[in-house]
Amino acid sequence: MELNADIINIKGIGEKTAANYRRIGINTVGDLVMHIPRGYEEYKEIEAVKDAPLDCNIIVEGVLAKRPAVKSIRGRKIVSAPLNDRGTVLNLVWFNMPFLANSLKVGTYYILRGKITVKNGEKRMVHPKILTKEEYYNRLHKLIPIYNLTEGLTNNSLMKSEAYAIENLKPIKDYIPDNIRKKYNIMPFMPAVKKIHFPNNREEVNEARKRFVFDEFFTFLLMLRHYKKGSAKIKSERKYTHFEVCEKLIDSLPYELTKAQQTVYNEVIADIKSGYVMNRLIQGDVGSGKTIIAALALLLNAKNGYQGALMVPTEVLAKQHYESFVKLLEGFDVRITLLTGSMSVYAKQKEYEKIRENKTDIIIGTHALIQEKVVYADLGLVITDEQHRFGVNQRKNISDKGNCCHTIVMSATPIPRTLAIILYGDMDISVINELPKARLPIKNCVVGQSYRNAAYSFILKEINKGNKAYIICPMIEESEGSELSDVNSYYVKLSEIMPDNINIDILHGKMKPSEKNKVMERFKCGMTDILISTTVIEVGIDVPEATVMMIENAERFGLAQLHQLRGRVGRSDRQSYCIFMTADERKEVLERLEVLNRSNDGFYIAGQDLKLRGPGDMFGVRQSGEAYFDIADIYNDADVLKNADAAVRSLSDEEVSRIVRVCPRKGKYTEIVPVFAL
Repeated sequence: MELNADIINIKGIGEKTAANYRRIGINTVGDLVMHIPRGYEEYKEIEAVKDAPLDCNIIVEGVLAKRPAVKSIRGRKIVSAPLNDRGTVLNLVWFNMPFLANSLKVGTYYILRGKITVKNGEKRMVHPKILTKEEYYNRLHKLIPIYNLTEGLTNNSLMKSEAYAIENLKPIKDYIPDNIRKKYNIMPFMPAVKKIHFPNNREEVNEARKRFVFDEFFTFLLMLRHYKKGSAKIKSERKYTHFEVCEKLIDSLPYELTKAQQTVYNEVIADIKSGYVMNRLIQGDVGSGKTIIAALALLLNAKNGYQGALMVPTEVLAKQHYESFVKLLEGFDVRITLLTGSMSVYAKQKEYEKIRENKTDIIIGTHALIQEKVVYADLGLVITDEQHRFGVNQRKNISDKGNCCHTIVMSATPIPRTLAIILYGDMDISVINELPKARLPIKNCVVGQSYRNAAYSFILKEINKGNKAYIICPMIEESEGSELSDVNSYYVKLSEIMPDNINIDILHGKMKPSEKNKVMERFKCGMTDILISTTVIEVGIDVPEATVMMIENAERFGLAQLHQLRGRVGRSDRQSYCIFMTADERKEVLERLEVLNRSNDGFYIAGQDLKLRGPGDMFGVRQSGEAYFDIADIYNDADVLKNADAAVRSLSDEEVSRIVRVCPRKGKYTEIVPVFAL
């Protein structure tokens, strides 16, 4: 089979199943074979409930002792039943699966996989997976790939499809030159595909993964070089004279700019005065004051007769910036527009007209700003916030809306300078490395599972003071092969613990944008006390009343990402706290997390991350680059990134052009494309 063949050609995939695959972006055989497992599970011997370890995935067996009971907690159906294993009782609990009450039979022998915990002195297993004997013995001591799925697809069916596709795949000529593969010890494509899906051991997994990590870095840097070719310094035709308006805004602020803010502001002004097009990256911790620099630049741009655009990744963030800019620039006679995807067609048309006819000065919005229907009168400055959420093409598309317009990209991701130079080699880099003086330092603690009840009591105490709390879980839902806490299970568990008057909500990336907006608005306006979330909260809203963050499985995150998450609290003059809860209390794990206790400097922490974070769980929690890379992580894979950079630099312009014509799209061998669409 060819890589670009439709998945309908794979044995066992009909129209209905094909539609399910297409929902998660799998349209071709190439898409399927590049649907890399997110992890692996290894089925071990059955353990006795009496001696089984807690809080890790294990296999147990036993006989159902009583008929399942069904109860409702906060509107969710909970099924529970006791399992007897040689005299030891294990309480089984499932949520949102009421049909199990009828299918589970008293006196029947069951094999189950899950995590044992203890509640009120009783052992229990929440949401265990029920296995047949055949399933268990077929998987015993094997590495089983675990895939991201959607409704209508099972892990078993996807495994069968992968096996068929790989077995019948037509051999492919590798697009990476042989000399580069040999120099950096990169596995050829065909063997890597087979080993990433069906490895014999962990060494084969890591070897195959290295190939696809190199792929992502290599193609990204290749296209970056391709875009940069011939675009050194470009002359700017725009003239800026009214600089006094910026000083007027600075004087009107209720605080003084920090030295770091003043330095970066001066760098931006120098760029604009230089006569060349500005192309600058501004890095700064969450809360370091990047937004005021953006406001100053956009105000200057507007007062000199040009339009400016601020693009952010979420509608909630767009609305938040719009409201703060309207308030901040009141009295400066500046027209500000909000443009998001969820606006009605009529509302969008009105804003399109304003933009086209130069009846607005600053346009704030999401990716809606780069839609074809948006025509700018004279776009002089483009700023993208939380820029790591946007791909190269998205950033380029909005810049192309103006004729050689100035560009600023802002990031709260603390990337060490050595890596930033590789990833943003075409940009001048500014760093805001200090926080406003009024901010109280966040108090941190790194704790094990024994501190859990004390942590819940502390959270309740803060809520009773009128504050709010975040709880961060790595996963959305309970999943095979994962020891990580998940949002849905956590909601059930916390609902049983917290008093009925405490309002709890959940937030995760699989929600529709409109649902996420509603959840975040409820939290912001005081309807929710505790928000259980995945890391989507990283670029969320500012909630001054949020004073506590507890991060589950903190050992599975990178230090830089933990630091970013922690930045969601401490957004006011209230004392804030961050609790790093770890399930792994080995000395080296605790020492690594202690870095967060010692420093609030994101760039120091990022540097320590590179030193202290070893290979770890290569398929654990993603730390960075959600928009750039599917598999690679710039911290875990820093050495591979440096090798890919050296490989691209070693190529001639002619070789770059030739490889660009045949390289895969975002690491996927699905089509031959002349332009890389990241």
